[in-house]
Amino acid sequence: MKLAVEHVSCTIMGASIIHDISMHIKAGQFVGLIGPNGSGKSTLLKTASRILQPKSGVVRLDGQQLYQLSPKKTAQEMAVVSQETSLTFDFSVQEIIWMGRHPHKRFFQSDTDEDLDIVDEAIERVGLKGYEERSFISLSGGEKQRVLIARALAQQAKIIILDEPTNHLDIRHQLQLMDLVKMLNVTVLAALHDLNLASMYCDYLYVIQHGQVVMSGTPETVLTKEIVREVFGVETEIIIHPVTKKPHITFLAHA
Repeated sequence: MKLAVEHVSCTIMGASIIHDISMHIKAGQFVGLIGPNGSGKSTLLKTASRILQPKSGVVRLDGQQLYQLSPKKTAQEMAVVSQETSLTFDFSVQEIIWMGRHPHKRFFQSDTDEDLDIVDEAIERVGLKGYEERSFISLSGGEKQRVLIARALAQQAKIIILDEPTNHLDIRHQLQLMDLVKMLNVTVLAALHDLNLASMYCDYLYVIQHGQVVMSGTPETVLTKEIVREVFGVETEIIIHPVTKKPHITFLAHA
């Protein structure tokens, strides 16, 4: 499923956060948003997933305007994993993941064996077998993130939007999660803090600075010493990694 953001601007409490941003994401493409803190990446993701309504511009799923779709239809097509999730009431791990099945259910429709199989597979794939009855709020930040990824898997959406998905994860689970998302063969839009992870896993990158797209292209064209210096204010040494064949960045000092 394709995702298009066309000339989108968003204002929060009178402050203009993103300005005239356009992105076109192909079906099955893994696209990363990179940029310094406060550049507007999270706001752009929230606007693309109808959490925030744009001041101007449109978001389209396969050509249909997002706000012409019902919230339920949107949830059937798109799963969102936010950077932080606060819950008014505590739920078990299994209950959180079961929420991913709600967009596919009619009101008061019973759960089926197929639903159970989908939820069990999601739990298995993120390495949470044995955690089903654990309280969500008792989990570590990394464990919570894996629960939210499992909920997105149970949702079986064709587009997954991720806001800093590797936050709170150790290196092993960062790679495990990114491998998992990459292998889903769905359309992915992710804000990523780690430029080397963005280089390894993304097909295409958009660089966001001061609420605008300042550069876009493949990791090879975007992740250069000059662009990283200009956008992030650091000096780097960048080589093509002999194993991944992707740009690999070593950070040296402030520019």
